[in-house]
Amino acid sequence: MSSGELVCRPDLRFNGVKVFSATMFADRDRLGEKVTDWIATHPQLTVTQFVVTQSSDEAFHCIAITVFYNEKLRTQA
Repeated sequence: MSSGELVCRPDLRFNGVKVFSATMFADRDRLGEKVTDWIATHPQLTVTQFVVTQSSDEAFHCIAITVFYNEKLRTQA
């Protein structure tokens, strides 16, 4: 297994996580686009960090992109 990490906002703590993963070639090929589309449809979130992980066995390769984000929480009055 190998992984890489990109910290976008070290000054901001995350309070949410979204994991995208794929094992089939076509799905792995489009995984980055899925993440980009998800971020675009959730403008209220501030991405703080990405972690990309690759794992494999004899037959399959899996790619996972974990997105850590901060969502401003509403406070009750």
